[in-house]
Amino acid sequence: MASVGAGLHLIRRRAAGRSSAVERRNLLTVCRFSVKTLLDRSCFDTIDDSSPEFTNFVSILEHILSHRLKGHTTWFGYESPRNFWDYIKVACSKVPHNCIRSIESMENVRSSRAKGRAWICVVLMEKRLSDYISSALRDFKTNRRFYEDGAIMLGEEAGLLADTLIGLNTIDFSFCLKGEGVDGSCPSVIDYTPYLKFTQSADSISSDEEEMRTLGSSGSESSTPDKVATAASIFTEQSNLVTKCKRFEQKYRVALEQKGYLEELVRLREAQLSEAVSHNKALQQSLADTHLSHTVEKGQLEYIILELQDQLTVLKNNDLRSRQELTAHLTNQWPSPDALDANAVALDTLLYQKNTAQWEDSKSFQSLEQLSADMSLSQTSLERSNTLSLEARTAGTHWPRQGKEETPSLRGLCGSLTSVTSYKSLASLKSSECLASPATEISSPGITPS
Repeated sequence: MASVGAGLHLIRRRAAGRSSAVERRNLLTVCRFSVKTLLDRSCFDTIDDSSPEFTNFVSILEHILSHRLKGHTTWFGYESPRNFWDYIKVACSKVPHNCIRSIESMENVRSSRAKGRAWICVVLMEKRLSDYISSALRDFKTNRRFYEDGAIMLGEEAGLLADTLIGLNTIDFSFCLKGEGVDGSCPSVIDYTPYLKFTQSADSISSDEEEMRTLGSSGSESSTPDKVATAASIFTEQSNLVTKCKRFEQKYRVALEQKGYLEELVRLREAQLSEAVSHNKALQQSLADTHLSHTVEKGQLEYIILELQDQLTVLKNNDLRSRQELTAHLTNQWPSPDALDANAVALDTLLYQKNTAQWEDSKSFQSLEQLSADMSLSQTSLERSNTLSLEARTAGTHWPRQGKEETPSLRGLCGSLTSVTSYKSLASLKSSECLASPATEISSPGITPS
């Protein structure tokens, strides 16, 4: 009995595995057919939420995402059914710029089934359904948590599903998410009739011909085998024509799809070309403006350089002229060595006369004192304006100053002393060897005022 029970359990497991495999294969095949019908319909008409092809596709996708989906287990051990939206909002939360929050915030969409259908519509309009499915398939932990063994989302066929859904990115969908189409109250039912195809075999065709002959002979006594053969040939020709017509129609649809794709590609390339041409024109205009401004700035800088060079030349000439004038002025103001020697001789002569003269009264002594003061002032003025040679010559002689103020009367006196006559008289006095040195005369007590 145990072996019989084990055998029955094994048979049931095999049957369940076979049924699950057949179900997966049927859903994926029907999904592929549904995508093809949507592509064919998009070549002739705009697809909206009222199109039967779209309704059937949504039902197929709901069945695929809900295949062997685990229920939600409560604290009390009860298991409540889940909808595929509970899986999508967790598995697709890492998709950049996803629409999950916007679906959750819709006011007219409340049930999980309605939110799942609204999500399908939104991602189809965004042309990102394949991206969402691929991102969900990469989250293995979430898939294991939500699906049982044998589910489509856990099998290798799920990768083919994501590749199949890429073709929907070429279709422009238009849906209204504010009406009753996303209510979600009605369950999804798949319509398999558009995807069923029956091919009549040769034996079946021959049996149909026999049946037509039999019906022809029983229906009319005047019927002949030639007529029956003619009717059979006509039926065969009609079936062949229908097959050829369908074949040509399929080729026409394929060519029309290719034509639409190429036209869209050409429009895209034309738009890119026009944008590139406008950008090139803008760059050329900017380059021309830059070249013009560069030329203008270059001319202005050249003019400024020439003007600065002219100003520098004028300043150099003015500086040279000023130097020449200053040199000439200083040369004219500088006393000659002959004048310096004449002043020294005149000074020695006056000192000798002051030492040898007889001062009888105080008036004559005051005049001599005034003369000595004037001579000391003259010597001081010469020391300030002459060279170091004159300073070294007169540094040993210090004339006493009697508190007299320096007056311009020295100029006339110096002129008289440096005259030709006084110079000759001083020279004659020197020749008679009667002159004394200034140092001896200054130290003599005879010139000290009483």
